[in-house]
Amino acid sequence: MKGIFDTLINAVKLPELRKKLLFTLLILGLYMLGGLVPAPAIDREAFSSIIQSSWGQLGGLMDIISGGGLYSATIFAMGITPYINASIIIQLLTVVIKPLEEMAKEGETGRKKMTKITRFLAIGLAVVQSFIFTWSTKEALIKSLPMVLAFILVAITFTAGTCFVVWLGERINEKGIGNGVSLIIFAGIVTRLPQMAVTLLSKSQTISGYLKSPVLGTILGILLFVVATLVSVAIIIFVIYVQNAERRITVQYSKKTVGRKTYGGQNSYIPIKINQSGVMPVIFTMSIMSLFSIIISIFFSGPDNVVGKLAKDFNESPFYYVFYVVLVLLFTFFYSLIQFNPIEISNSIQRSGGFIPGIRPGKPTSEFIRVTAMRLCWIDGLFLSIVCLVPTIVGTLTGLENVWFAGTSVLILTGVANDLVRQIESQLVTRNYRGFLD
Repeated sequence: MKGIFDTLINAVKLPELRKKLLFTLLILGLYMLGGLVPAPAIDREAFSSIIQSSWGQLGGLMDIISGGGLYSATIFAMGITPYINASIIIQLLTVVIKPLEEMAKEGETGRKKMTKITRFLAIGLAVVQSFIFTWSTKEALIKSLPMVLAFILVAITFTAGTCFVVWLGERINEKGIGNGVSLIIFAGIVTRLPQMAVTLLSKSQTISGYLKSPVLGTILGILLFVVATLVSVAIIIFVIYVQNAERRITVQYSKKTVGRKTYGGQNSYIPIKINQSGVMPVIFTMSIMSLFSIIISIFFSGPDNVVGKLAKDFNESPFYYVFYVVLVLLFTFFYSLIQFNPIEISNSIQRSGGFIPGIRPGKPTSEFIRVTAMRLCWIDGLFLSIVCLVPTIVGTLTGLENVWFAGTSVLILTGVANDLVRQIESQLVTRNYRGFLD
């Protein structure tokens, strides 16, 4: 603990790093303040009631990501969701469209172009999603204004709120520290943790109220809360352990004699993280599933609608969880495919005069690295699925629905925190300070 506090003190002492940290905190503070501003021309209670009844668990997750803005009907009700969906679409198109693939390989210049394209697509999706949001909750619009005027006003407010949140995230990327979008999601979850804890305690007490003995019921309620808390702590420890775990592939370098000196001959390794995709497959999965849920709630919401009934039965059946796992696995492999290039790693090893013991250089080396990475993708996908679904199943069996958020929230919190710590660590190491990982 002393080393961590010393590192924090050293980080604050660095003028450049201190400015970045303060700027990041300032932006996150603005985001939290903006999340308290209510959207005009809408009944907040009616809006929240419609969202909770129509969107269920997915609406709850979107509410957490938006920092409580969805249920509260604030200007940040849609949060960063359109930007996430835009990122998914661009990454999918990068695989199938050659110009986008070449652009992604252009380094910093290509990254800026991709960011610009993603930004404009996010604005377009925000416009579409805002109108969908408003149309699906039109019963919550205030009656003192004409319906068309109230509709347009709310839709424009939601769109402007999302655009402002995206702008805040980009400012963090430019002048702060850490990933802006991830930190905004992180801040949204952190702001909801106290409320989630209170709700969890309240529901545990409600469950215990079914007992005839008040004393026994209170004890049972407290016990349920403690068990849920311990499960959450265990999940946190497990997630941190897996996120920091890696598969190391040994690389041996051949000796070179130049004059009287001998170079090389040492062993190194290629670190491949088990959780190389981070939390992105989960976010992608929830975005896709939330999109389908919203579409069904808008167009097939009638009491006698067959599609709506089938969708509701599907969400309450075991096939929902199977479909969830399949999507997580698919996005895990997809993310690894676009982020991990075994051919480049193999060529880099060969140029450096290295080789993997027992594996021939060239294509066999790249194939070995690819197979190893694919095997880790199975572990990564199953790990993400277990962390997210175990709380869901526990919540379904016990009635403590808020436990459902534990898995996803923990993945996001620990993933973003790890990334932020590593970035601060790199800043400190370059300036000869001891960091968090020493």
